[in-house]
Amino acid sequence: MNVEFFVISLLNGVSYGLLLFMLSSGLTLIFSMMGVLNFAHTSFYMLGAYVAYTLSGIIGFWPALFIAPLLVGALGAAFERYSLRRVHKFGHVPELLVTFGLSYLILEVVQLVWGRSTVPYGLPSQLQGPLFTLYGTQFPKSRSFIMLVALLMLLSVWLLLTRTRIGLVIQAALKHPEMVEALGHNVPRVFMLVFGGGAALAGLAGVVGGNTYVTEPAMAASVGSIIFVVVVVGGMGSLAGAFLASLLIGIIQTFAVAMDQSMATGLRAIGMAVNESTFGYPLLNLTISQVAPILPYLFLVLILIFRPKGLLGTRED
Repeated sequence: MNVEFFVISLLNGVSYGLLLFMLSSGLTLIFSMMGVLNFAHTSFYMLGAYVAYTLSGIIGFWPALFIAPLLVGALGAAFERYSLRRVHKFGHVPELLVTFGLSYLILEVVQLVWGRSTVPYGLPSQLQGPLFTLYGTQFPKSRSFIMLVALLMLLSVWLLLTRTRIGLVIQAALKHPEMVEALGHNVPRVFMLVFGGGAALAGLAGVVGGNTYVTEPAMAASVGSIIFVVVVVGGMGSLAGAFLASLLIGIIQTFAVAMDQSMATGLRAIGMAVNESTFGYPLLNLTISQVAPILPYLFLVLILIFRPKGLLGTRED
């Protein structure tokens, strides 16, 4: 493993992990504040990418970077106000079903409006090209921009929740909603703003991730399961846990996809004879890059076995 491979893979892993955090942070906030596991969260991510693609063609990428998340957040707030709030009193199952239905509705609307194929959502000229070159390998500006936006978002959310009056009201409404309402605050409106804010964070991830990776109707499904892995591994409702889990999963997957070694390679390196007649040879011959897609789920299983509350979560009995 040389310096070039390690540094570039580490940076790529951190950038992918921070994109996962941008997605999982909104879901974590919604769950920790409202107790709602939003199955449509990655659909807001997809919607953010498509809205930004349309706005970029009209007003440019940089205005779209701010406007698209606001539009997606407004849609999320409207959904909470007129749909999710009506089923909240019936328990978690109706909430899951209504958000699951919303994900399919958004998918069909996206396909009707923008089509079923990939849209040409490209990078602005300022983000094209490499940021630096290391031993002939380039690290693109777009990935560094994702890292910058994610870190600024983390700082903004932390300051909002810990250093502002709004953040204090949100945290108080989470633990003592009746007391907060008795003090004159509109708790349902607070929850609506929290849900809209979570949707806006997902939309922001779509704006900066859609042109770096790909914008297509399958983009929500491609990250949907991995986001729930991040939330569970980090600890349900823990923003710091989601940040740590996102970085770990992003780095592990990025390093894994670049490794062609297998168990058979390791056994041969220590002098053991491994060939096609060896028991379990097809399994031993699988490379790390081939099993890379299942590594986050293996990590999830291990966490659930040895630390069910997650890395930084706290279990409430």
